Amino acid sequence: MTRRMAGLLDQVDGLLKSLSDAEKSWRNWLSAVAPQHQSSARNLVHYWAIRQSDLRELQTGLAVFGLSSLGRSESHVQATLAAVRSAGAAILGGPWQPPAPSAVPIDAGPRILRQHAVELLGPRRTHRLARIMVTLPSEAATDPDLVRGFVQRGMNIARINCAHDDEQAWRAMARNVRDAATRAGTACRVAMDLAGPKLRTGPLEPGPRVVRLRPRRDALGRVVAPARAWLTSAEEPTGPPEPRMASVPVPRQWLSNRTAGDVLTLRDARGSARELVLEAGAAGGFVMTAGKTTYCQTGTVLQARRGGEATEIGLLPATEQNLVLHRGDLLWLTRDCSPAPVDRGNGVPRIGCTLPEAFDHARAGDAILFDDGKIGGRVESVERDALRVRIDFPEQGPARLKAGKGINMPDTDLPISALTDRDVADLPAVVELADLVEMSFVRTASDVEKLLDELDRLHADNLGVVVKIETLQAFEHLPQLLLTAMRRPRAGVMIARGDLAVECGYERMGELQEEILWLCEAAHLPVIWATQVLEQLAKTGRPSRAEISDAVLSERAECVMLNKGPFLDDAVTVLDNIMRRMAEHYYKKNALMRPLRSWSVSAP
Repeated sequence: MTRRMAGLLDQVDGLLKSLSDAEKSWRNWLSAVAPQHQSSARNLVHYWAIRQSDLRELQTGLAVFGLSSLGRSESHVQATLAAVRSAGAAILGGPWQPPAPSAVPIDAGPRILRQHAVELLGPRRTHRLARIMVTLPSEAATDPDLVRGFVQRGMNIARINCAHDDEQAWRAMARNVRDAATRAGTACRVAMDLAGPKLRTGPLEPGPRVVRLRPRRDALGRVVAPARAWLTSAEEPTGPPEPRMASVPVPRQWLSNRTAGDVLTLRDARGSARELVLEAGAAGGFVMTAGKTTYCQTGTVLQARRGGEATEIGLLPATEQNLVLHRGDLLWLTRDCSPAPVDRGNGVPRIGCTLPEAFDHARAGDAILFDDGKIGGRVESVERDALRVRIDFPEQGPARLKAGKGINMPDTDLPISALTDRDVADLPAVVELADLVEMSFVRTASDVEKLLDELDRLHADNLGVVVKIETLQAFEHLPQLLLTAMRRPRAGVMIARGDLAVECGYERMGELQEEILWLCEAAHLPVIWATQVLEQLAKTGRPSRAEISDAVLSERAECVMLNKGPFLDDAVTVLDNIMRRMAEHYYKKNALMRPLRSWSVSAP
C-alpha cells in the first residue's frame, strides 16, 4: 500500500506542476482579466490543465485511502491538490505539513461564486439558491398586472428579447418591472437579450384572409362546445376577452345596433349557409358562437335576422402559409428574400434566407437544419444565390416549414460578427434600461471583445455581461470566451440549450451541458440554465414528467430561465416550488445530507 500511495503522490505532483505550466501558456489571457477575477481566472486555467489528463484511475486510488477523489474540486483546484498531497504524505508516515497557499482556498471557491452571482443576478430569495428569469411576453408592455404577478410568484430577473417588439415597448416593460419590484418590496433585475445574427427563413406569400370557426366535438362527432370568436369594431378594434380567440372586424355603426341574442346569417367561404349567435357583450364588442364549422373571410356578408341590417366583414389577417416537405424532397434556399410562393404542385419549393453570408461559405455536404432542428437535410449544390438542399428528416410524414423559422448550419464556417449593426443601434437603450446584457450567437473571443468595446464607448462600466453559449464554435472556445468576459467586473454565461442542441446533436447535449457547468464553476461565473424549462407547462398548463426532472437538475445553475406561454405564471409558481425543495438537497454536485424523514420503522 505504501508503494501505491507513493505512486499516487507522484501523479498529484505532476498535476501540481501542470498548473504553473498552464498559467504560462495562458498568461496573455490572464493578464487582461479584471483584478477582481484574477484568482478565479487562474483557477479556471488550473481546471483546464488537470482535465487534459485522464484522472479516473487516480480518482479511484485516492478514494481507497479516504482522500478527495478530485470530483468536486472545480472551484478550488490547486487547494484540493495541495491538501491531497499533504494528507498523502502524512499517510506515508511523514509529519503533517499544512498545504501551501493556493490561488483559491477550498472554502473560498463557493463563496466567490455566490458573491459573483449576487453582483450579476441580484440577491436570491431566502428559500432557494437559484434565481428565476422570466422572458416577458409583448403584453408585459401594456399589462402592469401581468408583470406584478410574475414578481409576486418569484421572478428575480425579467428578460426582454430585443429580437421582438421595439424600444418603446422595451421601455414600458422595464418601467413595469421596476414598479412591480418596488410595490412588492423586492429586487428584480432587467436583462436585455441582443438579437444577434440569427439565420431565419424568409417570408412566404400570404394566404387567404379567412378565419375558421370550428366547434369542439366528441368521439361521435357531436358538438360539445360551440366555436367562439370576437366581433369587434373595424375602426376601433379591441382585443378578445379570451386568449387565442379569433377577432372578426365589422363597421362600428353596424356593431352599435347589435344586442346580445342577435342571430347573424351568412354564406361562408364555401357557400354553406351558417348562423352566428351573439352572446353577452363586453367592452368593444360581442362574443359570437357557431354550432357548425364556419369559414369567415374578408367581404363575407353578415345579415342580422332582427331588423335585416347587413354588413361585410372587414380586413382579416392573412393566413400563415407553410411549405410541406417530406424526406427526399428538394428545397431551394435563396438569397432572394421576397415572399416565396407556396406551390402545392410538383415544383421544387423555395424559401429565402436572411443571412447573405450563408451563400458565400456553404459547401456541398454541409448539414442544414430548420425550426430548432425539426427539419434537416444537406446541401447538395451551391449556386451564387441559392443552395439546393435535400431533406433528410423527419423520416416519416410531412413537415411544415414556415417563414421566420431559425436556420442552423453547424458544418459551415460563417465569418460573421455576433454583434450586428442592429445590436449596436440597440445598445444605448440597453445601457439605459437594463442591469445586464445577453450576447447572442457568440462564436469566438473577438465577438465578446467587440461588445466590450461598444460598452466602453457608452461608458457602461457597471452593466453586467452574459455570454450565451448556443453554437458549437462557442463551446469549443469556451475558456477563451470566459476569460474575455472576465475583463468586466460582472459577467456570466447562459447555456442556450435550444440552438446548442441543434448544432451539436441532441445526443451530446447532456455532456456539453455538464462540461459548461464545470468550467463556469471553475471560473466562479454564474450560469443561467435556459430553453424549454417547463415549456409544456407554460404552453398547455400541464407539465410532462421529464420536464419536472429537468427543472430539478436546473437547481445546479445560479439562474433558471422560463420562456413565454399562456400559463407562464403557473410555470413560475411551480419552478419556485421545485427549487425551494431541491435547495435543501443539492448544491452543485454536492448532495446535502439534511435529515430524511421520508421513511419510518413499521411493524413486521
